[in-house]
Amino acid sequence: MKVATYNIQYGIGLDGQYDVGRIADAVRGADVIALQEVTRNNPRNGGRDMVAELGEALPDYFAVYGSNFEANIGSRIENGRAVTTTFQLGNMMLSKTPIHLSRNLLLPRSRSFEVMNFQRGALEALIETPLGFIRFYSIHLDHRSPVERASQIQFLRQRLLNYALEGGALSGVAEIGLPELPHPEAFVAMGDFNMLAGSPEYVELAGRPDHEFGMPLTADFAVDAALRLNVADLLTWVDPRRPEDASRHKRIDYVFTSASLARSLKRLWVDRQAVGSDHLPVWIELG
Repeated sequence: MKVATYNIQYGIGLDGQYDVGRIADAVRGADVIALQEVTRNNPRNGGRDMVAELGEALPDYFAVYGSNFEANIGSRIENGRAVTTTFQLGNMMLSKTPIHLSRNLLLPRSRSFEVMNFQRGALEALIETPLGFIRFYSIHLDHRSPVERASQIQFLRQRLLNYALEGGALSGVAEIGLPELPHPEAFVAMGDFNMLAGSPEYVELAGRPDHEFGMPLTADFAVDAALRLNVADLLTWVDPRRPEDASRHKRIDYVFTSASLARSLKRLWVDRQAVGSDHLPVWIELG
């Protein structure tokens, strides 16, 4: 199976133009897709409903959307009825097969004074795959502060590792006559982490390599798929102000898996031809 993650920067590409079609084309064919910076009524893209537009562009995918906040930008009374209009920003998951259960995990944050800070989230989706039931996460971490990212990683790591104990989004449904869903150990956590490999927040999630034995494969840490597959020279973000400056290109988008899926990782690559965002789609193949 193939999985893709893409921060779509509310549909604005390196050319400054809005185009959902090229975003959909860049991820079309993946079995599971994780998108970040999906918006509704965003002033920066003309107030488009990206959830609806992506659904139209990818009609053969099941989808869930998790908005991390809703900010009023013009709610009003029209003909005696209240019309709610809110700016929403969040993550989206799309799947070729039905999504059995989902929830939006709101990540820790702190109040900011000089640089805009907004509520971040990790959208969780339980999906049955050829490899069994797997939890998939579309994640977007803070872009300003490594300290805040570390606290978000700590929170997220607890959710990733304690899923069976916590029961995910819903448990005990025998009470209402529904079959209990599985609580799989296996997960794929992907998205825009806004961190560099080897940084303290990265180590909090993936561990640190030993000087002789390399990166340990243990149940209490996530596996960096690129590191596991020895894929080097990865770049996933291009500075839209200086796209020609290679020194400004970074790897800040990742795919992490549970240790139980490490042996299923077959291939990872970045689509360097995509221009629909300042980020590039990251693909992995599992089998």
